[in-house]
Amino acid sequence: MSVPLPCRLGPPRAALGLIVLQSDETVEGDMRRLIPAATRFLISRVPSGAEVTPETLAEMEGHLSQAAGLFPPWARFRAVGYACTSGTAQIGAGHVAGQIGAVVETEAVTEPVSALIAACGALGLRRLGLISPYVAPVSARLRAVLAQAGIETPAFGSFELAEEAMVARIGPQSLHDAAQRVASEAAVDGLFLSCTNLRTLAVLPELEAALGLPVLSSNQVLAWHMMRLAGIAPPKRAPGRLFTQAR
Repeated sequence: MSVPLPCRLGPPRAALGLIVLQSDETVEGDMRRLIPAATRFLISRVPSGAEVTPETLAEMEGHLSQAAGLFPPWARFRAVGYACTSGTAQIGAGHVAGQIGAVVETEAVTEPVSALIAACGALGLRRLGLISPYVAPVSARLRAVLAQAGIETPAFGSFELAEEAMVARIGPQSLHDAAQRVASEAAVDGLFLSCTNLRTLAVLPELEAALGLPVLSSNQVLAWHMMRLAGIAPPKRAPGRLFTQAR
């Protein structure tokens, strides 16, 4: 007859949580690079369309609670992020927070739009150059939401890709070329590379050096905001002025 081994159980540790789009190939790796390795970090996924349109983005709202409900039911979060910039702009930050907060015990909910607004406030930015991979109606919605928050986007360019699978394959030279073009269109005090599936982390320091401006991206601002809300110090080599100059 076996005898159970003795054990002592500690309380559940607070964690960071992330809800990732089914079609996103980039954000998980970026977040694991940006968030300290010792941080307890849990991930769930939400169904998302193969194409990024206002309709497919809006459909995600109906799945957010279910995706959040797939986290361990005993988990206690310091912050949960929804990793979709265009989805947040379409659904609304308040609705995102409501859907997640209804089923998850968390101190805070954020997403790239609220994170970007907070980052712009911390850096004193009001006029952004915006680079988007989205088709026109999706980009227009994001620009309108930012305008409502007092952030102008007088310089803008988009790759206009509807297929999500193509976004992760936009190469660094294309990002460099797009950044130079958009930044030259108008007087801006920063540049934003939108979309959590866009591979941006490696190019941020190079673009900041070339443009002489803060350069932000969806995954960078989301990680920064989640850590800030949770009281977690970012790693020393996190890329971009956001991690060194934000107030």
